[in-house]
Amino acid sequence: MKVQGYAVTAPEEKLEPFTYELGDIGSEQVDIKVHYCGVCHSDLSMMNNDWGMTEYPLVPGHEIIGEIVAAGDAVKNVKVGDIVGLGWNSASCMSCQQCMSGEHHLCSESEGTIVGRHGGFADYVRGHWSWAIPLPDAIDKSKAGPLLCGGITVFNPIILSGVSPTDTVGVIGIGGLGHMALKFLKHWGCEVIAFSSSPEKEAQILEMGATKVIDSTSPEALESIAGTVNFILNTTNVTLDWNSYLTTLAPKGKFHTVGAPMEPLEIPAFSLISGEKSVGGSPLGSPAVTKTMLDFCVRHDIYPTVEEFPMDQINEAVQHLKDGKARFRVVLKNG
Repeated sequence: MKVQGYAVTAPEEKLEPFTYELGDIGSEQVDIKVHYCGVCHSDLSMMNNDWGMTEYPLVPGHEIIGEIVAAGDAVKNVKVGDIVGLGWNSASCMSCQQCMSGEHHLCSESEGTIVGRHGGFADYVRGHWSWAIPLPDAIDKSKAGPLLCGGITVFNPIILSGVSPTDTVGVIGIGGLGHMALKFLKHWGCEVIAFSSSPEKEAQILEMGATKVIDSTSPEALESIAGTVNFILNTTNVTLDWNSYLTTLAPKGKFHTVGAPMEPLEIPAFSLISGEKSVGGSPLGSPAVTKTMLDFCVRHDIYPTVEEFPMDQINEAVQHLKDGKARFRVVLKNG
């Protein structure tokens, strides 16, 4: 199959039209006609080889919504004509302990949709059937793409940490990831504290689902909630005074990061020991948890706030994200 996409050939370059051949489809693979694809900061990192694993030319795009148009003879669970989502992962080994335990996202041989292969800034993309997640019939396909990466990134920690509807929870950073976390936790039933360095955005943050907004630059504001928060989710990629957040945790409270600051987290041991507190992190989530998240979104009408661009305006969309103007996720539409 011939694929028409947009690729970069070196760091800091613009995306240019690019054509390539997919080759013969594997027995457990599906080909997906791309209807929508989100633009994620991870795409920017891969485009610029920030993580040292980019192979050029690269067609980015890993928040894909589309229709299965071809399927290998051993494909299960999905079929030609199904509307599916494909996120950061496009395959896993299906035989290791992690895959057999339903934790495919932890497979050491998992395949990234844009790692060593081409992704969804194109008219077609290929993946293993297990990662082609069937979409609920009632879902808004135009807004669902970012759920396959940003959404599951902040939903999975809620499951992992056993967050209860009666918990008081906090979210650090109300951007592309954080605004989705607020929406999930609100509908989970929690009291939701937004930690933000932009208190002038308080009304907007409350509308997204926060119960209250705490000025993260104010030691007094953080001290006012000391010992009261059961779970904190960090979505930022910058170094903060982590101990000030640990002091807001209640006994047995959990601090969980999905943001990836480049510097090590400086965490005093006694801040954990004294209250039996814990620190953790996670990547995305398994296909099963992703499907659960999509069902939860349809049940409660939860979607990321998105801005839509035509696929042929891909460079304008990427620049919009680079400039920090996205409110809050960018989605490309094919056709």
